[in-house]
Amino acid sequence: MLEPAHIPVLLSEVVEGLAVKPGGRYIDCTVGGGGHAAAILEQSSPGGQLLGIDADPSAIELAKTRLEAYSNSTLLINDNFVNLRDICTRFGFSPVHGILFDLGLSSIQLNGDGRGFSFQHDAPLDMRLNPDQKLTASDIVNTYSERKLADIIETYGEEKRSRQIARFIIRERPIETTFHLARIVEQAIKSPRGKIHPATKTFQAIRIAVNHDMENLEAVLKQAVDLLGSEGRLVVISYHSLEDRIVKQFMQRESKDCICPPSTPICTCSHTRSLKLVARKVIKPSPEEVLFNPRSRSAKLRVAERITVPAESYAMVENLNSLPRMDTQGWRRSALVHRLRRTFMALQSECF
Repeated sequence: MLEPAHIPVLLSEVVEGLAVKPGGRYIDCTVGGGGHAAAILEQSSPGGQLLGIDADPSAIELAKTRLEAYSNSTLLINDNFVNLRDICTRFGFSPVHGILFDLGLSSIQLNGDGRGFSFQHDAPLDMRLNPDQKLTASDIVNTYSERKLADIIETYGEEKRSRQIARFIIRERPIETTFHLARIVEQAIKSPRGKIHPATKTFQAIRIAVNHDMENLEAVLKQAVDLLGSEGRLVVISYHSLEDRIVKQFMQRESKDCICPPSTPICTCSHTRSLKLVARKVIKPSPEEVLFNPRSRSAKLRVAERITVPAESYAMVENLNSLPRMDTQGWRRSALVHRLRRTFMALQSECF
């Protein structure tokens, strides 16, 4: 059986945003089907390296096939990106030239893989990216209180009729499949189908709650900045207004030296900016891309650049040689560590 086609969103914009160059080191924190990763590896050849992370083990297997030609330059890790700092420390993969987050679901999840991400296919209510995780969509739908369920649908789905939907869900329990849940939402809303299915926002909200998407995104952005070398790029593609708001506010905050409230007469925050906004306006897919790939229609891309290399980043490189010996498949190379140390020493000399 052939795997569903994976079409990377905003591909040329991602490569340009990351400023990919030969010999660079990059992290794809949501490697998915490997579409963006393949383009990054091609552009960074010769000598480029890529660390690919995904919480979904099936995505890692698909990426291995997609990136087979670059197997000597690629390290794929099945883990949640919220553990980004620990992963990079373990494999000595820092600092890096660019980090990418594509926060959308891949074709693997959407095209009926049996985990219930989409109401287009009948499947059990699961929605877990990591199959080892305990919480499932069924747990939320069938055990959460009406108020808590409504809050999730309203907050993560931005659904105005969340209370009514939650009431109908409670009344119809137990709910075991995606078709059953989608039908209930349609009955609760009682509106004709438009371009967007009535259950879209509810499914989105439950999926976000199951996988703790918002909490993980907030936790990982600072980690990503700390792992970037000087002039390293951070690129994020979001598909949800709440995700985009988190990314936008984080990049804006980190591009300022002072983040005190406007009413504060004297700065007391001691905040130092670490980013420069590369694209002040959000980047969206062209009409041609949306026509070719309708799933890209809600994508928003933001780019920022690291403007300093703090002392803690230098210390992190210094500590690489003290890590316990382990099988890292050649990624912890002493020659590279020494070269990085010399580079940071030169940067520090220039600063003084």
